[in-house]
Amino acid sequence: MLRAIALMVSCAGPTLAQDFSLAWPVDCTLGDTCFIEDYHDSDPAEGRSQDYTCGLNTRDQHFGTDIALPFWDADDSGIAVVAAAPGVIFATRDGMADDWRMRGVTSDRACGNAVVIDHAGGWQTTYCHLARGSVAVAKGDRLATGDLLGRIGVSGQTTHPHLHLTLRRDGTRIDPFNVENAACGAQMTSLWADTPDYDATLLRLAGFSTAVPSYETLRAGTARITTADPTDPLVVYAEAGFTEDGDEITITARGPEGEIFRNTRTMENPRQSQLPAFGRRAPTGGWPRGEYLGQITVTRNGRLVANRWAHVTVE
Repeated sequence: MLRAIALMVSCAGPTLAQDFSLAWPVDCTLGDTCFIEDYHDSDPAEGRSQDYTCGLNTRDQHFGTDIALPFWDADDSGIAVVAAAPGVIFATRDGMADDWRMRGVTSDRACGNAVVIDHAGGWQTTYCHLARGSVAVAKGDRLATGDLLGRIGVSGQTTHPHLHLTLRRDGTRIDPFNVENAACGAQMTSLWADTPDYDATLLRLAGFSTAVPSYETLRAGTARITTADPTDPLVVYAEAGFTEDGDEITITARGPEGEIFRNTRTMENPRQSQLPAFGRRAPTGGWPRGEYLGQITVTRNGRLVANRWAHVTVE
């Protein structure tokens, strides 16, 4: 069982990153087959969040880096998770179901199927939400950078396929993009051997609805539906921000019989925040009963910079 480690926030000294760096931990191409969905929350106060650039690509009390996939069938894709640095396996967990409904998931098993690696100098990395049956290492194994750990899955507290990577030193969670916890906007030290580019985006609160939502219903939490009648319209929406001229937003949905709609729009003079949405009325005879998956993606100059998923069950 993975041990729980309490959150500690500290300002590290200038030698914190000495002789240690992280390689990219997923066998994917940023901007194509994966993207950074959420960064480490650098604001320790509850109710507020910001990433290391002062941007909003994070969530409140989110202490890690989320590397997500823009396609759903992750458990069949073989997308490998690999060791970001050499070390010794401290703990593993396997056997939890890949279940976006998170049935039976508890706080002490939120990481899902996982691997924890101890590295030299008190560093430790944790790799969460691996696919059931994919964990390829055992406690005590010695690993080199790039050795296989498992595959991206949907286990634990997640509704979509991604890797949650947590970095610690001596039990303290640390942002690999800002090792010394410098104020955002200041000069920072990165632990990445090749630091990924940062894309200013905001895509959140995605869901299904029966109509195009308003900001009032979005903020009140009344826009999203989790079940629908076969005769209901189905609309996929999200809140988008920091889009740029020329960005493309694509909204799709698919059900038991395949794709039910797809729409792409090119942004012109975008506002700081907007609510892209698209949907369809029910066909004659109603929607087939079953699970429906919605998706909203944002691409910039041909690169994927944001993606969110939505779920609804037609009963």
